[in-house]
Amino acid sequence: MRVTETIPTLHPTAVLWMAVGLFGYAVLPWYGMDQNLFTLGWLFGGYPFDDDVAPALFLNLRGEKLWLAPFGPLLLAPLLLWRRRKQDPFFARLLIAAGAAGCLWMALQGFGIGLRGFRWEWLTALFGELGDRQFGMGWGALAASTAFLFLFTLGLAARGAVGGDEFVVGSIGVVVAVVGIFILMPILQMLGSALITQDGDYSLSVFAAKLFSERLWSLGCLSGGPRCGVAWNSLFLAILVGVITTLLGLVFALVVTRTGFRFGATLRALTVLPIITPPFVIGLAIILLFGMSGLVTQTLADFIGVQPTRWVYGLPGLLIAQVLAFTPIAFLVMIGVVEGVSPSMEEAAQTLRANRWQTFVTVSLPLMRPGLANAFLLGFIESMADFGNPLVLGGNFDVLSTEIFFAIVGAQYDQAQAAILAIVLLMFTLGAFYAQRFWLGSRSYTTLSGKGDAGAHPHLPARLSVAVFGVAGFWTLFTLFIYATIFYGSFVKLWGVDFSLTFDHYVKSFAIGWTEFGIHWRGAAWSSFLTTIQIALISAPLTAAIGLLTAYLLVRQNFAGKQAFEFGTMLSFAIPGTIIGVSYVIAFNVPPIELTGTGIILVVSFIFRNMPVGVRAGVASMAQIDRSLDESSLTLGANSWQTFRKILLPLLRPAIVAALVYSFVRAMTAISAVIFLVSARYDMSTSYIVGRVENNEYGVAIAYSTVLIVVMLAVVGLMQLAVGRRNIGRRRIEDPQASGWRSNVSLPGAGRTQTVVTGGG
Repeated sequence: MRVTETIPTLHPTAVLWMAVGLFGYAVLPWYGMDQNLFTLGWLFGGYPFDDDVAPALFLNLRGEKLWLAPFGPLLLAPLLLWRRRKQDPFFARLLIAAGAAGCLWMALQGFGIGLRGFRWEWLTALFGELGDRQFGMGWGALAASTAFLFLFTLGLAARGAVGGDEFVVGSIGVVVAVVGIFILMPILQMLGSALITQDGDYSLSVFAAKLFSERLWSLGCLSGGPRCGVAWNSLFLAILVGVITTLLGLVFALVVTRTGFRFGATLRALTVLPIITPPFVIGLAIILLFGMSGLVTQTLADFIGVQPTRWVYGLPGLLIAQVLAFTPIAFLVMIGVVEGVSPSMEEAAQTLRANRWQTFVTVSLPLMRPGLANAFLLGFIESMADFGNPLVLGGNFDVLSTEIFFAIVGAQYDQAQAAILAIVLLMFTLGAFYAQRFWLGSRSYTTLSGKGDAGAHPHLPARLSVAVFGVAGFWTLFTLFIYATIFYGSFVKLWGVDFSLTFDHYVKSFAIGWTEFGIHWRGAAWSSFLTTIQIALISAPLTAAIGLLTAYLLVRQNFAGKQAFEFGTMLSFAIPGTIIGVSYVIAFNVPPIELTGTGIILVVSFIFRNMPVGVRAGVASMAQIDRSLDESSLTLGANSWQTFRKILLPLLRPAIVAALVYSFVRAMTAISAVIFLVSARYDMSTSYIVGRVENNEYGVAIAYSTVLIVVMLAVVGLMQLAVGRRNIGRRRIEDPQASGWRSNVSLPGAGRTQTVVTGGG
C-alpha cells in the first residue's frame, strides 16, 4: 500500500496573525485611540466613511493617507507560503522579512509624519509638502502592529531561535516591544534633555557642571557642615531602608512559617497594611504623633518635661516612614522563599546531629539568599524612588526624588537638571542591581523538585524565636499604633484644636442621596474613587501577567541579549515616578501614540511602573523550582505554554499573589507619576488626597485614606482566595512542644485524610 504524505496548505499560526492584521487594516478604525476605545460607539459615528473612524483600507480607496497602503501587501505576504513546510528556509525568511518590514514601516510613518506634515526637512525636500497630518493610532493600527510582531517572531522560531519554540520567542518579542515603547522610548526622550541648556542648545560643559555640582556630591556633613549632597543623602537612606526592611520581612516570614504561630493569617494582614496606605498618610500620622504639637510629643512634655523638637523632620522620621511603608514588600517576597525551602534538607542536617541553630545558619538561611537579595533590591529602589514621604517629612534632608519634582514643577523649570538627577539615581539603582547579582553568583538555590517532599520545617532555635517574636511584636504594636491614629484622626473635628468626634469628613467625601432619577453620588470623592478602582482592577492582572511571564523568560530560557532584556524590565522601577510621569507626557502627548488625558495612559504607567515587583517575586520563587519539572513535562509531549500554565503557575502562587496585591495597591496609592497624568475626566484618589492636604483639610484626607485602606484590604483578601495557595504536600506542625506531633496529610488520589505521627526534632 502506498502512503501519501500530507503537506499542510498554510501554517495555522501564520494564518491567524495574517487574519488579525487584515482585520485591523480593513475593518477596525485605524486612528482614534482616545475615543471609543472600550466601546463600540465608533460603529455609530459615520463608520466607515468618517475619517475619524475609517479603516485604513477605506482611507486608501478614497486616495487618503496613502502611506498606509503598503500594509495591505505586507499582511498578505504569508499567502506565498502555500504548501510550504516550516522547515523550508523560505518559510522563515518570508515571515521575518514581512514582519520586520511591517514594524519598520509602522514606526517610520508614525514618527516621520507629525501634526503639520513631515517632521524632518529631508522628507519634505524629497516628497514635497504634505497636505495632511498624523493622528493617534487606534484599534486598527494596534492589531496590524501586533500581527507584524508575531509574524516576525514566528519566522525567528522557524529559523531555530531559542530552540524553535514559538511561545518563548513570541513572549520575548512581546516583552521587548512593550518595554521598548513604554519604558525605553519615554525615558530616553526625557534623559536626552540632560544636554539641553536653558537657551535650547546642547552643551557638554553645562551638563558636566550640573552633574558634579556641590549640591549633589558635597560631604560637608562629615566635616561639621550643615548638610551633605542630595546624592549621598539618598544613597545612605536607601541602604538603611533596604537592610532594615529585608530583616523585618525575614522576621515576619519566620514567625509565620517557623514558630508554630497560630495567627499567621492575622499577621499577614497586618504586614500588608502599610503597603495599602495612600501616600502622605503615614507621614501625616507620624507628624500628628511625633511633631512639635504631636500627641506623643505633648504627652512626654507634660509628664516627663521633654522639650519638643523637630527631630521627626529629616532622616529619623523619613527612615521610620519608609520602613513602615516598604517592609511589606520584603515580606511578600520573603514569605514565598522561606516556605519554599525544602524541609528534607533541614531534616538531613538534623539527622547528621546538627542542632537547630546550626541547621538554620548553615542550611536554611543560605537557601533564602534569592529572597534576601531581591527584598533588599526592592527596598533600596523603593526608597530611592519614594516621593510622598520625603515631601512631607524630608525637612532639610533633601533627596533625589523631591529635587527632581521641584526641578520640573518649581519656578525654575529646569528639565535638564531633572534629567541629570535622574541619571544619578539610575546609577545608584543599577549599582545595587549588579551588587545583588554578584552576591548571588552562579550558585543553585533549587529546593522544589519533582521528587516527593512531605517533610515539615523545623522550629527556630529557642533564643532566636524569642528575638524574632520580640522584634515582630514591637513592630506590629507600633504599626497598629500608627493606624489607630489614622483611624481616630478621621473622626476628629480638628486635630490639635478640637478633638470632638464627628462624621463630617466621611459625609463630605462619600455622601449618597436619592433623587427622582435614582441614586445620587453626592460626595466630592466619589468620582476619583470609582475611577481609581476601575484603573487598578484593570492594571493589576496585566501587571502580574507580564511580570511573571518576564520572570519565566529570565529564569528558564537562555537567549542572546538576556542581560539587556533584564535591565530593560527593571529600568522603570529604578526611575522615580516623577520622571515616569513627565516622560509619558512628553512621549504620548502627540501622535503616533496619543494617550495623554486618557485612562489608558494611567493603566500603562501602572503596568510598567509596578511590573518589576512581579518580575523579582517570580524570579525568587522560580529559582527554587527544579528544571526537571519542565523537562519532564516537555518530554511527555507538552509544549512550553502548557508547561508554563499547568506546571509552573500552580507552584508560583505566592509570586502571583505578591504581584497582584502589590500592583493593585500601588495603582490605588501611587502619586508621583499620577500627579502628571490625571485629567479632569480621569482623576485619581491620591491626587484628590494631595489637594485636601494642600488645603489643610487633614480630616477629609485621612477619612478618604481610611476608606481606601478598607476597600484594598477586602480586594486583597479576595485576590488571595481567588489565587489560592500552592500545595507542595508538606506537613503542618500542630504541637511543636510534643515529642511527636500529628499532622494531616492529604494523599493524592485518596478520598480521605490520614493522620501521621512522627518524631519530634
